[in-house]
Amino acid sequence: MALDGAFLSCVGAELSHLIGSRIEKIHQPSRDVLVLCFRGKMGAVKVLCSAAADAARIHITAQNIENPPQPPMFCMLMRKHLGGGKLEAVRQDGLERILMLDFRCTNELGDSVLLTLVCEMMGRCSNLILLNETGRIIDSIRRVDEDISRVRLVLPGMEYSTPPRDARLCFLTDDDQTIRCAMASATEQPLAKALIRYFEGISPIIAREWEYFAGHGVPLQLPLGDDALERLLFVIHQSRDMLLNGQCRFTTVRTKDGLLKDFAFRHIEQYGSLMITTEYPTASAALDAFFSQRDHVARMRQRANDLFRFLVNATERIRKRLAAQREELLACDTMETDRRRGDLLSANLYRLQRGDAVAVVEDFYEETAPLVRIPLDVRMTPAQNAQHYYKKYQKACTAKKMLTTRIAAGEQELAYIDSVFDALTRADCESDLAQIRLELVEQGYLKESRKAAKPPKALPPLQFHSSDGYEILVGRNNHQNDQLTLRIAEKNDYWFHTQSVHGAHVIVLAKGETPPDRTLEEAAMLAAYYSRGKDSAQVAVDYCLAKYVKKPTGSRPGMVIYTNYQTAFVTPDAALCESLRSNLDLP
Repeated sequence: MALDGAFLSCVGAELSHLIGSRIEKIHQPSRDVLVLCFRGKMGAVKVLCSAAADAARIHITAQNIENPPQPPMFCMLMRKHLGGGKLEAVRQDGLERILMLDFRCTNELGDSVLLTLVCEMMGRCSNLILLNETGRIIDSIRRVDEDISRVRLVLPGMEYSTPPRDARLCFLTDDDQTIRCAMASATEQPLAKALIRYFEGISPIIAREWEYFAGHGVPLQLPLGDDALERLLFVIHQSRDMLLNGQCRFTTVRTKDGLLKDFAFRHIEQYGSLMITTEYPTASAALDAFFSQRDHVARMRQRANDLFRFLVNATERIRKRLAAQREELLACDTMETDRRRGDLLSANLYRLQRGDAVAVVEDFYEETAPLVRIPLDVRMTPAQNAQHYYKKYQKACTAKKMLTTRIAAGEQELAYIDSVFDALTRADCESDLAQIRLELVEQGYLKESRKAAKPPKALPPLQFHSSDGYEILVGRNNHQNDQLTLRIAEKNDYWFHTQSVHGAHVIVLAKGETPPDRTLEEAAMLAAYYSRGKDSAQVAVDYCLAKYVKKPTGSRPGMVIYTNYQTAFVTPDAALCESLRSNLDLP
């Protein structure tokens, strides 16, 4: 994942529409992020500039980012110099990952000056640098001194110099003959790596896409054959035309479980059905969606970290307790031996005397009545030894009953903790986290905080519409699963749940009708996708009428039993589930 020079040129073209707009506000939400608020012919527009190592970018944003109570020093400096400035030009040198924004501003003396904001998008070396009219550095969001780099210093008062730049090809301007010569002179190496090394402004995903097209999906090595070289030139021309003619297809790529992986200025085909691609109308929209979703996921994981840690510890504690109880239960298997020994001693009391260490008697429980040796306590009478074995037997019987009950309860508790863990992995907002915390408080696992604010209102179930127009509801957590199944669902609605796997309850609102097989299959798909089996190749999903689903008395949230069910086997499809979620305009 990298913001390459080609994609940055598309962002620059979009920002050029802001030329003539003035900076109305400047914010610095975090250490490496600057937000410039413009107002002009396009109305109010926010431009986000980030120098974060893993998220360096510049683009128009629609996100409302919370600002700190006190603006940082760099933000105050930017307000002083750029406040009210008019954007005059957006410049990029070739396909370098540097975008320069020129502003016409007024200094403290009332003179008109031209200041430049240099946005360097270079991974861990990214920076935002403000230059005066003579090209000297006013300040930067990251100061680079000799302790950080001896090659290039970035400090106030120094003359700005661009980062070291290798001589590479520019696929927007270089002709076919230049490209042919470069490919012919290259040493034997993988084509994708060579493209990154020889061409300016392309990211690894674009290099792999060019290789995918040139090799019909087969990895290529340099030197190339004539056919592969012609196909490579064709896909380079295609990419060039996209950029020059404004025909780019801005695409984000994510895994089937929703993990965002990369973005590009053209449609990506190299992953086939392994990844899900989404297209956006503009480069800024693609970057805004990509990074906002990624940041949201990271933020949710951070805020749910304490719950994850608690559930993992609770699971480990329950498993250790169950292991110890199963060992004790295994030791209870000797209780029949103790009872038999008590019976044999009672039947042979006349033959035994106090002080005997061992009793050798016939075992009348066996057909051949073999002689058996029974250890005795020399401090007890024979009758007391017999009673001692009977007591061990009774104690083992009681322990077995109690351990069996406790193990069953422990297994149910472990299943419940696993169900909460599954709901937590699917939580995508603060309200979901708050409801899970509330559930754990109600079940006695967490203590209610006296200082805690009122939890946000619970969100409604996830809503979908099948291809046939039937409404499908999916529970977000255990409490909502119970509400869906036991209150919202009518007796003739259809209920779905994965077999032997924790997941959400899914209800098809049948309205007294029998839904088509396609609707039932899509509901089963949703049940599989919103479960722990979402990454499996095939998931068994049980379904029945809601009237056959019951909740045992005293059972934990989300736990039900059901009868008269059928089983469907489906493969979770994230793209299909997303399409069903967007079909909310169907009748």
